[in-house]
Amino acid sequence: MTLGLGRESLVKIPTDDRFELHPDELRAAIARDRAAGLRPIAIVATVGTTSSTSVDPVAEVADIAAAEGLWLHVDAAYAGAVAICPELRGPFSGWERADSIVVNPHKWLFTPLDASLLLTRRMETLRGAFSLVPEYLRTLDRETPVRDYNEYTPQLGRRFRALKLWMLLRWFGLEGLRRRIRNHLQLTAAFQAALDAAPDWERLAPVPFSTVCFRYRPDGLAADEPALDAVNTAIMDTVNRSGEVFLSHTRLAGRFTIRLAIGNLRTESRHVERAWELLQDAARKVAP
Repeated sequence: MTLGLGRESLVKIPTDDRFELHPDELRAAIARDRAAGLRPIAIVATVGTTSSTSVDPVAEVADIAAAEGLWLHVDAAYAGAVAICPELRGPFSGWERADSIVVNPHKWLFTPLDASLLLTRRMETLRGAFSLVPEYLRTLDRETPVRDYNEYTPQLGRRFRALKLWMLLRWFGLEGLRRRIRNHLQLTAAFQAALDAAPDWERLAPVPFSTVCFRYRPDGLAADEPALDAVNTAIMDTVNRSGEVFLSHTRLAGRFTIRLAIGNLRTESRHVERAWELLQDAARKVAP
């Protein structure tokens, strides 16, 4: 929409049962567009998709982008914070070949809203796309060139967002931030283990990061999708009304999905354990 191409110019690529992009489907879509006289210009791969936090095969997508001469953008808005931990960079394989990457420190790096980080290896191309410098914006008395950020985004004016991230880095240090990310992943693994061991609960997506997608699915309702949607909606509403935790939801493969995301600076194991208790209590109350 920002480019003025409209939503019809966006081609959505099918995913597999792990909600990860199909590289073969991407190749086929590019070939179809070219055969129809259309011009593909960019590919967006995601590391930590919004609903399921799944990870696209970025390395293979990067091969396709290079072969086709297309801009590769990697959306790691949520999960990009994990890459500060060297031993956890497996899901990010290939993203170093991207033309641009986005990471939002306000999503999982404890930075107040809003702070979005754009990385690009093609800064002059970015400037060429966005720069509009009428005479009244030119500065004539500078002895050394500076980077005016209004020339690199659609915005003319912008706040000093980087200051918030700078303060976090100064206060916690890189190692302090790493410890907290690792701790969140440990808490997530513990919740996932409890969920997977419970006979009436079902996990609906892989858990590569700190978000677990799941639902309550007792045997008596296993074949009734509308009833399962209604029960899980009631469970989530009951838990959220307690005021102790807040759960979000999405739909995966058409199914109502509860999401527990761990990302708060002060979250401890007792909070996650309490969330699991509340979920089980709510299931006992609302299930027929």
